[in-house]
Amino acid sequence: MTAVRRAGRTQVLGTGSGGEVIRRTVLPGGLRVVTEQVPGARSAAVGIWVGVGARDETPALSGASHFLEHLLFKGTTTRSALDIAVAVDNVGGDLNAFTSREHTCYYAHVLGEDLPMAVDLVCDVVTDAVIAPPDVESERGVILEEIAMRDDDPSDLVGDLFGEALFGPTPLGRPVIGDIATIETLRRDQIAGYWKRRYTPDTMVVAVAGAVDHAEVVRRVRASFGARLDSDAVPRPPRAGGRPGRTPARRISVTDRPTEQANLVLGSSGLARTDDRRYALGVLNNALGGGMSSRLFQEIREKRGLAYSVYSFAAQYAGAGQFGVSVGCHPAKVPEVLSLVREQLAEVAEHGVSDAEVARGQGQSRGGLVLGLEDNSTRMSRIGKGELAYGEVLTVDDVLARIAAVTPEDCREVAADVLRRPLCLAVVGPFAESDFTGVLD
Repeated sequence: MTAVRRAGRTQVLGTGSGGEVIRRTVLPGGLRVVTEQVPGARSAAVGIWVGVGARDETPALSGASHFLEHLLFKGTTTRSALDIAVAVDNVGGDLNAFTSREHTCYYAHVLGEDLPMAVDLVCDVVTDAVIAPPDVESERGVILEEIAMRDDDPSDLVGDLFGEALFGPTPLGRPVIGDIATIETLRRDQIAGYWKRRYTPDTMVVAVAGAVDHAEVVRRVRASFGARLDSDAVPRPPRAGGRPGRTPARRISVTDRPTEQANLVLGSSGLARTDDRRYALGVLNNALGGGMSSRLFQEIREKRGLAYSVYSFAAQYAGAGQFGVSVGCHPAKVPEVLSLVREQLAEVAEHGVSDAEVARGQGQSRGGLVLGLEDNSTRMSRIGKGELAYGEVLTVDDVLARIAAVTPEDCREVAADVLRRPLCLAVVGPFAESDFTGVLD
């Protein structure tokens, strides 16, 4: 990670083989502006990354970060919600946001010639929202509908159940969207206070990629933030989370639903975001369940036709992580599917994966990274999240080199660690928890 930087300095962080240039400027108040200029690009994406998410909420504020994300689009002191929507629609752009456990991002993707408007608009939304009481009530209803939609989608619901089983009643274990009880009781003053306390310039990164002039972006961001930059604060360092134990809070979590298909996630704790083994885990994840040639796909779908959807995943947070296998199958096939998944996890934990599988896993990682760079929104996300979460932005060549350096032995070592950790299981389907007694023993 890089050291704390002083305001007023612009650095070139790296250049790409296609002439791309990544620059960073730190403004007063600790606000960081990171851009990637892409030669020949005709569009640009701008995002404000805020180092605030569900992990920052108390139990009483569960869902506040996501609730706030909705409310900031309802109007500022100078723009109504309709004004915001019309400004983007007039230029054929895209405006949206998302909330995660550790950060929130507000972004727009427009033609290069419309970037000045988009920068001003996104900055206005994040810094000058009204959060009017009537809007709180209308969005409360919207979010309750969103929770209902999540509950009606077993493949979505099971992911939240897995997080709860793994991390328990902690900020990492609670759903980002919140729950019905907290959403129904959150008050306007709680949400507005959360915004004022948490959304400070030192927690933010403004990231822009595509057809961009760095100096012009810095000038517009400085003007948009105005007096909010009048402080001696420095950029807040990357989040340093506590390290949860490896034993899941709950071994098995079952939600009984009369569905035609059962959805399940079987997994364990994973690696923290700064663990150097994360590249090896990424390659291993691809080999185990990341594509059509992966072991899980071949064994469960191709050879036996037991499921349509089967894949593995890894997620990293500050000081913690998770690794899991997700499957959707007929309820009668669940015992066989669980047995096969456990068999593959045990086999890979004991013997690792072959050289050929490692090579394929590296190819998937490289291809996913490079092909994503065709989209300026992906480029914006890469540099914004890198600066916020790691305090640095690696060049694409640096990341490719780290992927290429992964060896079969690296994969064997990380498999022997992660895949031997205590398992937990989340299931949504026509089952009772007693149906799985002893299944993880």
